[in-house]
Formats: sequence, C-alpha cells, structure tokens
Amino acid sequence: MTTISKNLESVRQRITQCAQECGRDPKEVQLLAVSKTKPVSAIQEAIDAGQMRFGENYVQEGVEKIQHFAGTPYGDALEWHFIGPLQSNKTRSVAEHFHWMHTLDREKTARRLNEQRPESMAPLNVLIQINISDEQSKSGISLAELPELAAQIQALPRLRLRGLMTIPAVETSPERQLATFKLMTDAFNQLRKSYPQVDTLSMGMSDDMAAAIRAGSTMVRIGTAVFGARDYR
Repeated sequence: MTTISKNLESVRQRITQCAQECGRDPKEVQLLAVSKTKPVSAIQEAIDAGQMRFGENYVQEGVEKIQHFAGTPYGDALEWHFIGPLQSNKTRSVAEHFHWMHTLDREKTARRLNEQRPESMAPLNVLIQINISDEQSKSGISLAELPELAAQIQALPRLRLRGLMTIPAVETSPERQLATFKLMTDAFNQLRKSYPQVDTLSMGMSDDMAAAIRAGSTMVRIGTAVFGARDYR
C-alpha cells in the first residue's frame, strides 16, 4: 500500500467517524482530493486507491492533467473540479474541460462560462462562493448578495447551480468553526427551497473538516492530508 493510499484510507475513516458522531450517513459526505501542484503520478496513486474526484486551483495545470488522463480507460469516470480564483481570460479553459466550478462569485463570469460551455458537454456544475468571514483578501460574495446571483445563474442554460462553497477565516476553536459553518448551512437550506437541484455544500479542509461535517457539509476538500505538503517552487 502506497503512502497516498494509506492517507486516503485514513481520511475516509475520519470522514466516517465524524459523520457517525453527529448522526449522519458517511455516504452524504464526498471527498474531493485537492491535487494542485502534485504530479500526475501522485494522482495515479490516488486513482489506484479508488479516488475519482480531484480539485485543481490553477487552470493550465488542471487542464494538462485532465488531458493526460482523458486517454486512460478510466478517464470518463474521473471528475475534475476547479476550486481556485478564476481570471476572466481563463474562463474558456474551465468551461471546456472541467466538470465543476466551485468559486463563482459574479454574473459576468457566469455569463462567460455559459457562453463558452460546449453544447456537446453536460452543463457545468457550479457552486457560488460565499465570503462567510468577510475577509478582504478572499473572493466570494456576501450572504445578502446570494439570492440575486443565484437567480442570474439559474437563468443560464449551460450552467447548473448545485450549491455553495466557502473558505472561512482560520479558526482554531472547533466551536467557533462550527458556528461559522452553520451560517453556511442555513443559507444552503434556504437556497434549496427555491432551487430543488441544489445538493452540494462544499466546505471543510484538513484542519476544520470535523466541524464542517458536523455543520452539514456534503463535500470536503482535502489536499495535504492526502498528498502531503505542497512544493510551490
């Protein structure tokens, strides 16, 4: 068993434990392996261990990996999520290659993605990014802006609104982590009343995964705990 496969097994066990402790079915929580800066060999190890969902932060790097695995026997089974900030000149690459986009926070970007999504592909699954901690250094909209942007996205036929995503401010207290995540869960549940197809709440990373699952996350984004520390050189 490789290091990555052991790490994946450990993370899956943590997800199961966290879910069971708060009375949830572990199957309600999907694991998104964040593979940014990692080589295709590391992703291959994760695939061999049964991981099929991967998150990428950098457009070109992600596209190269998608193209690499497209020719493999399991290429069609892989699910690629764009989870980084998106510049307007990079929307076409995301629209043409990824299955999911987690960081949508403006109508202009939504319209570009809709126009550039090939008709031969299924609609692009999108999540609206919420800046839940109101940090100037982070992307995302406020909760007050959510109804308007959701309605704008819903009107675009090549996009499919699936839910919400957030990256809260770093907080070491599990209770304060939980309180922040519950704000997202409340917004998510409210959104579902208007848009029945909404089913995804992407929140929780290696350091706050337990609180996120306890609050109601349906997708946790885990990188370091799966692939090890990143090398940004």
